[in-house]
Amino acid sequence: MQQTQSENPILNPVFSPNHDLFFSSVYRTVRGKGISQVITTPAIHGEDSQSEFQQVIQQKFAEEKAKGVENPILIGSIPFDVSEPSCLYIPERVEVTEHQPDAFGALGGLSTGKPLQVVARRSEPEESVFKQAVAQAVEKFQRTQLEKAVLSRVLNIELSDDISASDILARLIKQNPTGFHFAIPQQDQSVLLGASPELLIRQEGQHILSNPLAGSAKRQASADADQQVSEALLQSVKDRYEHRLVIDEIAQQLRPYCRELDVPAGPSLIHTPTMWHLSTRIEGQLNPPANPEASPYNVLQLACLLHPTPAVCGFPFNLSRDAIKELEGYERGMFTGMVGWCDSQGNGEWAVTIRCGKVREKSVRLFAGAGIVDASCPQAEWAETEAKLGTMLNAFGLGEQGVA
Repeated sequence: MQQTQSENPILNPVFSPNHDLFFSSVYRTVRGKGISQVITTPAIHGEDSQSEFQQVIQQKFAEEKAKGVENPILIGSIPFDVSEPSCLYIPERVEVTEHQPDAFGALGGLSTGKPLQVVARRSEPEESVFKQAVAQAVEKFQRTQLEKAVLSRVLNIELSDDISASDILARLIKQNPTGFHFAIPQQDQSVLLGASPELLIRQEGQHILSNPLAGSAKRQASADADQQVSEALLQSVKDRYEHRLVIDEIAQQLRPYCRELDVPAGPSLIHTPTMWHLSTRIEGQLNPPANPEASPYNVLQLACLLHPTPAVCGFPFNLSRDAIKELEGYERGMFTGMVGWCDSQGNGEWAVTIRCGKVREKSVRLFAGAGIVDASCPQAEWAETEAKLGTMLNAFGLGEQGVA
């Protein structure tokens, strides 16, 4: 395996689901070709529970170093339920490049074939069932200590022709240039694709950054209406409460590992082409190792401490996880998990696996969720999931028709 620096990683991305892996951000792009190692060991939640997972990773890194690889890189996805198998790979060859802004505007290679047509479409759960689940979650807030639960749904679509993963990836990058883009082959022969707006954690040396999002509103067509929506979101008591639950929990988890941690007092706004989000950038400097012989923290250890955050699960963790199991009615798999990369020096970047889907031949599974708190309205939460589906539907050329 050879690690190289490519001049232009993002132009005309080519993705073969059997051999290629892809993760990009405005920070760095990692492209892997071929598979040298596969890691399916569950990640497990919390520092003490990670020992087997981390041992397997370090063993695989050591095996790659024994082959002459100076700094092996792992890339892949970890599911929402960290007791389920991971889907991680060490590629045979890796290209790592710094972000090149001009590359996003010059994507080529899109198929010129006929547009995809929807043959069948089904929401799981159906609209009435999802709304009932929201109402049940709100009712739980009245009689338990549950404060937030994130409920989600799947949009299953059958299309007229086989899907080109490289085409969808190229469109996602072009339409969402500031997102975290990924294409990861899965064990069931599908490909996990997406353009997440949410950074779970990034580490470079001793510096870390987490950028959680919670509280959302759909973008509007006119500039005036769009500004009104964004300002209403920033002032929303309901959304700021939901956001604060996430920030407080992440800060609490990171503080013991940091000599410095900067947590802004209030959120700011960020936007994608389809959504506004409340956003907080949490930055820190890690503590030095306890002794010179000790291994430094690595980004995947910290990611597993944080995951799943209240942004995708709820608060408190155990109660929200139990509510999801009771009310959702399907297995999330990789949705609201995490996706990214980590090198043997501990550096890397992991995004929350949202604005995503799984594709296989003519079949697509798209995912969207909404944070439910005491002030939530079932109709509004359903509408939020429909808006969030827009990112992936646009990449397929389906637009609003995919959720009609």
